[in-house]
Amino acid sequence: MSVYLDNAATTPVRPEVLVEYTKYLTLLGNPSSVHTSGQQVRQALEEARESLAKTIDCDRSEVLFTSGGTESDNLAIKGIYWQRNSDDAKRNVIITAGTEHHGVIDPIEWLEAQQNAEVVLVPVNFDGEIDLNWLAEYLKANHEKVALISLMWANNETGVVTDIVAVTSLAKTYSIPVHSDAVAAFGHIPTSFKNSGLQAMSISAHKIGGPVGVGALIVSRNTKLVSIIHGGGQERGMRSGTMNAPAAKAFALAAAICIQNLISEIERVQQLRNRLITEVLAITSTISLTGGQANRLANISHFTLAGASGESLLFLLDQKGIFVSTGSACQAGVNRPSHVLIAMGRTEDQAKGCLRITFGHESTESDVDAVIKELPAAIESALKAGLSSQ
Repeated sequence: MSVYLDNAATTPVRPEVLVEYTKYLTLLGNPSSVHTSGQQVRQALEEARESLAKTIDCDRSEVLFTSGGTESDNLAIKGIYWQRNSDDAKRNVIITAGTEHHGVIDPIEWLEAQQNAEVVLVPVNFDGEIDLNWLAEYLKANHEKVALISLMWANNETGVVTDIVAVTSLAKTYSIPVHSDAVAAFGHIPTSFKNSGLQAMSISAHKIGGPVGVGALIVSRNTKLVSIIHGGGQERGMRSGTMNAPAAKAFALAAAICIQNLISEIERVQQLRNRLITEVLAITSTISLTGGQANRLANISHFTLAGASGESLLFLLDQKGIFVSTGSACQAGVNRPSHVLIAMGRTEDQAKGCLRITFGHESTESDVDAVIKELPAAIESALKAGLSSQ
């Protein structure tokens, strides 16, 4: 029997979502076609847009369907930067943090290398919290140069939550747009777009029980951005391409289920997480909880094991049918320490000994039992092997 505890990487598709997805896959027609068949598909797409808008607390016109979080991040960051920089060439600064997902870091670094952008990193403390005082002082002195700010709502590795409203409040003083990668946050904490002060927000279906390959970028109605995909002018002219109505319907249903059960699910998962943390920390003094003093998501637990390789732990648990991770799935198999932990002030050796255990809608107490049963032996073996595997 396998135990899946890598839900921050992807979640099982909910049974009712799978039914919805396959049902709409049988509809024939392009949603841009004017005939009856095409308009039936269009109606399904717009129903999904309306439903998703309600769960995010935004206007339906602000929902742009994409292929997922990475595309949404690229569209927001490149599109807003190009728009702002073309309006005012001296606005070439992008503010972000070293703890961001590579879906944010990589397009920003590309803009730096290819488009004359200047990247400024907000300092983060040992628990992974951004320095809001530093941000306030930087904006006060340099706001005329800033094109945009991009900071994630919650970290996908550590679960640390950023006070997005505090960030947007600082930026609003200088009319600076803020984008947030909310892929890890949406469906796990309240995320009202209307009340956030954001100009753009990225979300993805497969993190909340929906299918892989569909996401959305929420763009406020008064925000302009340059498209990165040109073609038929779909999605307010910002994201051309034939819209995927079946995936949109599946995404909307997964989101509706998540938001309907959000508070009770947070409480349920938090109990699992708290028990796991207590028992894991009792195994050995060489293991510590990441971001322990910060506000964190209920579904993510992240540990570091001094003197051992996280890859060794992952392999040893995998042999027992327990599936966890060392960090972002996008970096799996990359033989280098977590950039998130390095940004949080860890050494390279400390950043190599990571273990991320993440819960989802199918997680139970028996999953925690399985981890606690097998983890002590895995830790002992990993410590004997040391960091030699890396």
